Amino acid sequence: MPGSRWLVPSPDSFDSTAVAGLARDLGVGVLAARVLARRGLLDPAAARRFLSPSLADLHPPALLRDIEPAVDRLLAAISNHEKILIYGDYDVDGTLSVVLLLKIVELAGGSAGYHVPHRLKDGYGMRTDVVEQAAAEGVRLIVSVDTGIRAAAVVERAGELGIDVIVTDHHLPESVLPRALAVLNPNRPDCAYPEKDLCGAGVAFKLAQALVARLDWAPAKVQRISASLLKLVAIATVADVVPLTGENRAMVKHGLAGLSDPRNPGLRALFQVAGLTPGVAPTARQVGFQIGPRVNAAGRMDTAQQVIELFLTADAARAETLAHSLDEHNTERQRTGAATLDACLRAPEDQAAAALVYYGEDWHRGVLGIVANRLVERLHRPVFVLGLDQSSGMAQGSGRSLDGFHLLEALESMPELFVRFGGHRYAAGVTLEAARVDEFRRRFADYAATRLAPEDFLPSHTVDARAELRELTEQAVDGVLRLGPFGHGNREPLFLAAGVEVAAPPVLMKEKHLRVAVRQAGRSVTLKGWNLAARAAELPLGARVDILFSLEEDAYSASRGYPGWCAVLRDWR
Repeated sequence: MPGSRWLVPSPDSFDSTAVAGLARDLGVGVLAARVLARRGLLDPAAARRFLSPSLADLHPPALLRDIEPAVDRLLAAISNHEKILIYGDYDVDGTLSVVLLLKIVELAGGSAGYHVPHRLKDGYGMRTDVVEQAAAEGVRLIVSVDTGIRAAAVVERAGELGIDVIVTDHHLPESVLPRALAVLNPNRPDCAYPEKDLCGAGVAFKLAQALVARLDWAPAKVQRISASLLKLVAIATVADVVPLTGENRAMVKHGLAGLSDPRNPGLRALFQVAGLTPGVAPTARQVGFQIGPRVNAAGRMDTAQQVIELFLTADAARAETLAHSLDEHNTERQRTGAATLDACLRAPEDQAAAALVYYGEDWHRGVLGIVANRLVERLHRPVFVLGLDQSSGMAQGSGRSLDGFHLLEALESMPELFVRFGGHRYAAGVTLEAARVDEFRRRFADYAATRLAPEDFLPSHTVDARAELRELTEQAVDGVLRLGPFGHGNREPLFLAAGVEVAAPPVLMKEKHLRVAVRQAGRSVTLKGWNLAARAAELPLGARVDILFSLEEDAYSASRGYPGWCAVLRDWR
């Protein structure tokens, strides 16, 4: 990519003898050992724990502040057959958190209802009118999941109506916590829980763990139920783009492994419409690009209740119908998102500004976060994309950020602009008066200009290791893939191969991708270049180039008797 920065380790960054010893001790090959060394895992014991994270190393739920009163109250509600409401959110993390707690309450002998807001009609977060309706229906306990940490007024109203509230959330709190019976959030300032990067489903899973520990269940049953719940946690953790390190890595690695043969009719139907290979555990990348978008699409384009029904139904035919509906919503979401992205790129905003705010009155608010993410990838600046809520006249939308810029801190520097806002470092949402969008655009850009340097606006590639094509043996590639699951916080390793020759003219795939054959010292490798068709002319036959590439699992190839991996071209010069 023209103008991109390559951050390349020097050839003598690590003792080659130490790297070879690490490769031998772990049985992963030198390529994987170089990556481990680059990421600070030269110690064999630490590297071994990274490669094979154990569920036995998960932190005790007791370390979460307020976990005991939360479990006490939930057990009492189950025992007394009280009406319980699980209050969630409309994204993957929120809906799967609802499913997780509904299942564990049912298995513990109780029953619960649920509420997920409609993105366009209700907006984000807990609402007072929902709580009031719950009180009228006799609900006496509300458990929020993936929401509630900034809903102080709603929680206060619940208390006035005689409803106890247990808040489970992972978003950053305000200076004053909601006055709930219990607030489970590893990011509250007085919480000593070591893993601060749990997603909402991760926090809900901790509550479920603590609840199960108080039940008279045989260890085998506890293990079976935990493994089932971890499948939901794995999908939510990947889709919510929290770091795949520490406790998250362990839960995702084990949860994905359990998805090789899902028994849940909804999961089976969803995997089928997403085109996943039967009998093969999905990768984090497949969850992020094939499963997550379909689950999210329901809440973006219609109602997220379809997702919860999909995961709860025992009827395979109904599950298939719902899965196809999610697939159709996802197709609609893709079309709408592409049109909105095109409108943003044609807007008169100064794309050289340090941060950008786009606003369109007729833009579908269900796709604004996705479009913001696409704009960050293309323009390498923090971006908000806003639409108009016709019912309230307010501008609403989502923002995405890049490394080195804390989005929520930016909003907290100008709180008087917003009716409501919330989020974290990389993603946030805002509601403000439409008349103040121009002021927000100016102040957001000014704030970013004081915190971002010119080099922050350039796309960059952090290279993990140099590699020669002859090193790409089956054993070496297998060792690299063992470093997964890959995602935020544990990105796919990136390799530099210097001086390779283009062995054949690039072949276009679906008019936007490339297939490129290169050779070096007698070894030839074919690489896939996603969304790189526009640069095909830069790779004429016989050209000598340095390339950056990653390695990916390829279940489609493996199912046809070919190697179960592929090399992916990322950049060249």
